Amino acid sequence: MTTTVAIIGGTGPEGRGLASRWARAGLRVLIGSRDENRARAAAQEICVRAGTGATVEGMENSAAVRATDVVVLAVPFEAQAATLKQLRNHFRPGTVLVCATVPLASGVGDRGSRVLGVWQGSAAQQAAEMVPQGIAVVGAFQNVSASLLDTDLPVECDVIICTDHEKAREVAYELARKIPGARPLDGGKLENARIVEQITALLITLNIRHKVHSAGLRITGIEQT
Repeated sequence: MTTTVAIIGGTGPEGRGLASRWARAGLRVLIGSRDENRARAAAQEICVRAGTGATVEGMENSAAVRATDVVVLAVPFEAQAATLKQLRNHFRPGTVLVCATVPLASGVGDRGSRVLGVWQGSAAQQAAEMVPQGIAVVGAFQNVSASLLDTDLPVECDVIICTDHEKAREVAYELARKIPGARPLDGGKLENARIVEQITALLITLNIRHKVHSAGLRITGIEQT
C-alpha cells in the first residue's frame, strides 16, 4: 500500500493539483524541486489548502526521490531529460515512476494544442529509457486537468494507465482511486502512452474552443473497475 509519494515538478500546476488531492486522501506527499526553498514554500501552501491532517513536505528533487519508492514525474517535457539524468543515481531499487509529462509543442514556443515527436515514441517511453534497470515506469494522469485538480470538485475523468509492469499498474490504480471522481482504466502496454499523451493536446484545443479549463476524458461502455 502506498503511503508516501514524491512529485518531481510538484511546484507546477499539475504537480500542485495532484499533491493537494493525495494529501487530502491521507498520503504523505513530498514536493520536489531544483530549488529546495521553492519546494518548501509550495508544500506549505498545499498543506494549508489540503486542510487539517495533511502532510506535505518540500525537498530538493534528489532528496525527494531517495525518500520513497513511488515517484511522480510532472515536469514539462523540455525539462524531462535533464531532470532524469540528474536523478538517475538517486532512485531506490524497485521504484515505481509515474510519468505524467506530455511533450507539448508549447515547450519550444509553438502551440500547446500540438505535441512534439518523441524518438522513443512518448515521454513515458523516453523516461523508461533514462532510468536505471529495475525502475518500473507507468504513464498516467496526462489527461487530468490541473485547474480541476486544484479545486474541491470531483475530477470526473478517466485515468488511462499504460505500463509493462504489473506492480506499476497497481500503484497507478491506487493513486487514481484516491482522487474523487477519477476512474483508472488499463490502457495496455507502455507504448500506448503515446496515444494518451496526444489526447492532452486535443483536450487543450477543446478548452480553448469552449472557453473552459476542465475538459477531461471519459471512455464509455466499460464498467467501473
